[in-house]
Amino acid sequence: MRLHGTVARELGIRIVSGVLTPGEILEGEIAASEQFKVSRTAYREAIRILAAKGLVHSRPKIGTQVSPRSEWHLLDPDVLGWIFVGEPDEGLIESLFELRRIVEPDAARLAAIRRSEDQLARMKAGLDGVARHGFHSEEGRRCDQSFHSALLEASGNDFIVSLTSGVAAAIAITTAFKQHRLPAPHDALPVHLRVLEAIEARDAQGAHDAMAKLVDRGLTDTMEARDPAGGRKGPIAVCC
Repeated sequence: MRLHGTVARELGIRIVSGVLTPGEILEGEIAASEQFKVSRTAYREAIRILAAKGLVHSRPKIGTQVSPRSEWHLLDPDVLGWIFVGEPDEGLIESLFELRRIVEPDAARLAAIRRSEDQLARMKAGLDGVARHGFHSEEGRRCDQSFHSALLEASGNDFIVSLTSGVAAAIAITTAFKQHRLPAPHDALPVHLRVLEAIEARDAQGAHDAMAKLVDRGLTDTMEARDPAGGRKGPIAVCC
């Protein structure tokens, strides 16, 4: 990673973890560049990266401030990755899976109706790759991303498709988090296969219900990975 990317990552992790709080003013350019042992140009580029992700903003005569969470681009793959570096906020996890529960079951329902043979073949290839490599490997998680990306594309809805990079990143990052933190995470492949089978059979309701179960299982496992001793703390209200 180039120097400005390393600085952006370090500051990004501090922001999303709460070490740097909304409204807090970052160190001046000279002091910060000395702290990170980078040039002022590299530090300015790091700040531009964070600003583009909504994590900071600059105000004349005040400096660079941490932005409120409402302005963060939470589906940005880097921001999602930084959130799961340490102990992700329980509320953010629940909100992430609420979004998935809203989007993905209906995307699967639409995919069952609208999918092409090519899209179905890509979904199958993705799960074949997961079966070969497993969710514990980076290759297996890439195959899982391919499955979910092809599914969202098969929905035929441009607005759903526009969420692909964020949703795929969320799935890959939370899967890696679970695999790292849980000694024996649940095998999610059978539920994925039920989603695929329903889409192949053009069973819209079956695809919807199988995907809903998959997302719910992911939430339970992610909460358990976050707190292996306590698991989830109370129910979460979900749609459908």
